Amino acid sequence: MRSVRVGVNGGGLSRVKTLRSAGSGAGGAERSWVRLAGAVLAGTVLAAAAHAVARAVPGQISGSGAGTAVVQRIDEVGDRRWDVHVYSPAMGRTITLNVIRPADPTTPRPTLYLFNGAGGGEDSMTWLNQTDLLDFTADKDVNVVIPAEGMISYYTDWLHEDPVSGSNKWGTFLTRELPPALDRVLGASGVNAIAGLSMAATSVLDLAIQAPGLYRAVASYSGCAQTSDPLGQAFVRTVVEVAGAKDATNMWGPYDGPGWEAHDPYLNAEKLRGLSLYISNGSGLPGPYDSPWLPRSPQAPMLIEQVVWGGLIEAATNVCTHRLADRLRELGIPATFRFRADGTHSWGYWQDELHASWPQLAAAMGVER
Repeated sequence: MRSVRVGVNGGGLSRVKTLRSAGSGAGGAERSWVRLAGAVLAGTVLAAAAHAVARAVPGQISGSGAGTAVVQRIDEVGDRRWDVHVYSPAMGRTITLNVIRPADPTTPRPTLYLFNGAGGGEDSMTWLNQTDLLDFTADKDVNVVIPAEGMISYYTDWLHEDPVSGSNKWGTFLTRELPPALDRVLGASGVNAIAGLSMAATSVLDLAIQAPGLYRAVASYSGCAQTSDPLGQAFVRTVVEVAGAKDATNMWGPYDGPGWEAHDPYLNAEKLRGLSLYISNGSGLPGPYDSPWLPRSPQAPMLIEQVVWGGLIEAATNVCTHRLADRLRELGIPATFRFRADGTHSWGYWQDELHASWPQLAAAMGVER
């Protein structure tokens, strides 16, 4: 990979055009499959994750002020693909964001914040590696922003620093520090939506609750909206403590404390009123993307893992999603729920869900296509 620095002016933004060779990228060097099998059903997990270390990137800064994120560098990795490196005062480090630019960037466009799963973009299990996201958005007039860090973080503000992951103030970064700074750099309209899968399917609901008015729409694919009752807490603790080897009390405090309830989208569902909501889940039974006859990416988990562990995880989140549907129905909050008769916890189905939810997300953001 070769970087050429262009357009650097005193006090201005450092922009770097990055040229990649055909063999570069996530590739086969890093493979991970975070297997949260039976997180609620049996509390058993098999996890293997390749953890990339976040790099603080030196460079000239755009923007200043306490509590304001600063964009330090932009790597132009393609015609529409940028990697944007943003310093977070809350976390004291630089965070990398994968960005896809609109089909027509000459007019201010809305932004879809799109989240990877438990790997947080630090492994090969990402929207960019596992789906047709780049092609799908080729004619979409929207900025797509994907955090490339945040493994096993639930994208929330942790109460205490964790020995494994250090300072985690993702809620502050994503909802307060980042949007104004990024809107300036992207020339965005300030209209936002948010979507995520698996671990982040819980996070996107929580972030929308914690930051009222920031997002117009939320799409949640294969997540568990409950975090504080025995079922939901077992799921969260399995993700954080078993798969991530982290202390979940560093995140939201004592297990019987108020922090867990404060970040429970099921309990706080009333605060989702007024948002355009799309929530989906498979049944856990093998479906069309669980066939041995389909070509598989070198980065994908073994098919047996996808069918067995992915089936158990999806069955567990299916229970959570049905409970959220009942809760929103009781409250009279409109939402689109899509329950598939089959499908495991895997990328082929999430790609389909992004496609299926796009018309609703686009309408909420005021995008025609």
